[in-house]
Amino acid sequence: MRIRLSDHFTYPRLLRFVLPSIVMMVFTSIYGVVDGFFVSNYVGKVPFAALNFVMPLIMVLGGMGFMVGTGGSALVAMELGCGNKERANRYFTIMVEFTVLLGVALTAVGLVLIRPFSIWLGATPEMLDDCVLYGRITIGFTTSFMLQNVFQSFLAAAEKPKLGLWVTVAAGVTNAILDWLFIAVFRWGLAGAALATGIGQCVGGILPLIYFLRPNSSLLRLAPARLELRPLRQACVNGSSELMSNISSSVVSLLYNYQLMRLLGEDGVSAFGVLMYVRFVFLAISIGYSVGSAPLVSFHFGAGNQAELKNLLRKSMALMFGSGAALTVLGMVLATPLARIFVGYDADLVNLTVYACYPSAFAFLLAGFNIFASGFFTALNNGGISALISFLRTLVFQTSFILLLPVIIGANGIWWATTLAEVAAFLISMIFLIAKRKRYHYL
Repeated sequence: MRIRLSDHFTYPRLLRFVLPSIVMMVFTSIYGVVDGFFVSNYVGKVPFAALNFVMPLIMVLGGMGFMVGTGGSALVAMELGCGNKERANRYFTIMVEFTVLLGVALTAVGLVLIRPFSIWLGATPEMLDDCVLYGRITIGFTTSFMLQNVFQSFLAAAEKPKLGLWVTVAAGVTNAILDWLFIAVFRWGLAGAALATGIGQCVGGILPLIYFLRPNSSLLRLAPARLELRPLRQACVNGSSELMSNISSSVVSLLYNYQLMRLLGEDGVSAFGVLMYVRFVFLAISIGYSVGSAPLVSFHFGAGNQAELKNLLRKSMALMFGSGAALTVLGMVLATPLARIFVGYDADLVNLTVYACYPSAFAFLLAGFNIFASGFFTALNNGGISALISFLRTLVFQTSFILLLPVIIGANGIWWATTLAEVAAFLISMIFLIAKRKRYHYL
C-alpha cells in the first residue's frame, strides 16, 4: 500500500516511509568508503592519505546540491500541504534548473583551485600530485553529484522514496564494481577510483532527472519554468543549515588533517580517514532519517495538523536516541575489524586507528538527535535556527575542542573532540526545541 504524506504515522509506517531515504544516504556515503578500501589496499598509504586530504573540498561542492534539495523540498512539500500543486511543480523545476547552472560554475572553480588548495593545506610533495589527480577527476562530475543530492530529498517529497532507494543502490553498485575493475584489474590507481565515483554519481543524478522529465505517477514533475529569485532565496536560506553542516564538517576535517599531520604525521591522517568512513556511514542513517521525515513534517506544518507534528517529533526523538545507543556499541565492536580491513598492512596504524575509535564512538549517542533537530527546523521552514544548530555543532564546538584538547591533554585529546562537540550541540538543540514549542505547537 502506498504511503502518503497526509497519513497518520505509527512507528511501522514511519519506518517504512523513511527507510528508503536512510538506505539512500548510506549507499551515498559508501562511495568514499569503497574508494578508500581499494586505494588503501591496492594503491598505497600515501595515495590513501591524499584521497582523504582533498575529500573535504569535493564534499563542499556536492553539498551545495544538498542545500538546494533539503531547503527546496521543504518549500515544495509545504506548498503540497497547502494544496498548491502547480506552484509546487514550478518551484521543483526551478530548483533543478538552478542546481545544473550552479554545478557547472562550481566545477570550473574547483578545477582551478584544487592544486593551490592542496598546497595551502600543507600537502606533502609526495601527496600533492595524487591530491590534484583525484580532485580534478572527481570535481569534473560535480553537477551530477549535486543533482543526486537534490533528488534524494525530492523523491521523498514526491512520495517515491523507494524509487530513490533503487536509483541510489544502482549508483552504489556501479561505483563498487567499477572500483574493483578500474583499480584491482586495470590498475588505474587513484584515477580509476575517481572515475568510478564520478560514473556512479552520474547514475544517481541523471536517472531521476529522466524520470521527472517524463509523465510519472509521483506528486511532482519537471515542466518549463523561469528562474525566480524568491523561491530560490527561500530554499537556499532554509537549506543553509545543511550547507553549513557540510561546509563546517569539511572545514573541521581540514583542521583535523592539519593537526594530525603536525602531531602524528601521515599515519594520523590515515587513521582519521578510517574514522571518517565509519562516521560517514553511521551518520548517514540519521541524515537519511532526517531527509525522509522532513517532507512529512513540512506537509503537516503546511496543513496545520498540529497533532501529527507532535506525533512525528515524539516518535523521531525515540528512534534517534535508540539508534544512537546502538551505533555507539557497534562502533566499539567493529573498531578492530574495520581497522584491519582498511590498514591491516601496517600494525602500528591498526593500533592507532583502534585506539582512536573508542572515544569517537561515544559521539553517536547524541549525533543522530542533533542532526534530526536541525533538519526538523528546516522542515518547518525555519532555516535560521536550523543553520545555527548546524553551525555551532559542526564548526564552533568541534573547532574549539580540536584546538584546545591537544593543548590540555596532548595529541590523544583530538579523538575526544567530536564527542564533546555533540554534547554541547545537544544542549543547544534542546534549548531551541523548548523555546519554540509554543510557536509551532509540536510539544
